[in-house]
Amino acid sequence: MPVTALVSAKSAGVTTSALALTLASGRPTTLAECDPAGGTIRAGFLQNQVSAGYGLYHLAKAERVGPDALANAFASHLWPLDGDGHRQLLPGLTDPAQAPALGRTWPSLAQIMRVLSDQAGQDVFIDAGRLALENGRLHPTLTPAPLLHQADLVLLVVRGTEQSLTLARYLVEPLISELAEHGTGPDALGLLLIESGPFRAHQVAESLKVPVLAALPFDAESAGYLTQGGQPPRTYKRSPLLQHARTAAAQLEAVAARRQIQQQYPPQPATAQLAGVLERLNRRRQGGGRG
Repeated sequence: MPVTALVSAKSAGVTTSALALTLASGRPTTLAECDPAGGTIRAGFLQNQVSAGYGLYHLAKAERVGPDALANAFASHLWPLDGDGHRQLLPGLTDPAQAPALGRTWPSLAQIMRVLSDQAGQDVFIDAGRLALENGRLHPTLTPAPLLHQADLVLLVVRGTEQSLTLARYLVEPLISELAEHGTGPDALGLLLIESGPFRAHQVAESLKVPVLAALPFDAESAGYLTQGGQPPRTYKRSPLLQHARTAAAQLEAVAARRQIQQQYPPQPATAQLAGVLERLNRRRQGGGRG
């Protein structure tokens, strides 16, 4: 099952999208709210049901004790998002000032995400929030870069507006370089389009030179519920947002599976004999007849 990290250039619906994908998933799923600027699900969707005694910040102390302590702390700080516990949340920071303490925790947390995906068979979504750059690279404190490095897919969340595309454009090259140098490859980067604005998926992909891997509709009523909590809309379970999120989750899984196969079985270089055959065939085509 894939590990998928969601990021943005500015507020573009990362948290709402990650939450929708998690709730729509048909398999056990974990959402890790790892935005260094602070989490919003605790106060929003969960309506402050979760105290500050739960969440991401407490993993930093456990990591300093050792791997077993971190693994136990991670498990004990997950909060159920549904009645049967198939969908769980690691709540985010309550104060952005806590972010520097996680600098040495991100790599270990990234390994836990991989174990959940590879060995426990879970879908894992990471809300990595708004990305920050420093000298053309991901900022070492204001971005959870190691989580992006280990992800199967990194989704840059954009809206179909000129403003959103302009802001996202400056992140594309740094992200591609980062994933090529430290991640699972530059093709891990894709777009998640929020269908708000005049630009369609093919136009967005052409503008940013990155494929649109999935799209979600702009569903203000359902998005408001995921952002603020309270009583779900009467048609929430049949809402466009949740229906498209189910489709998007399946699409992302297919892309991740295809990448995994390609990495396991890369194209083999042509043998000298085959290369000679191809060369002769090319000469015949260029000569318009027998060579």
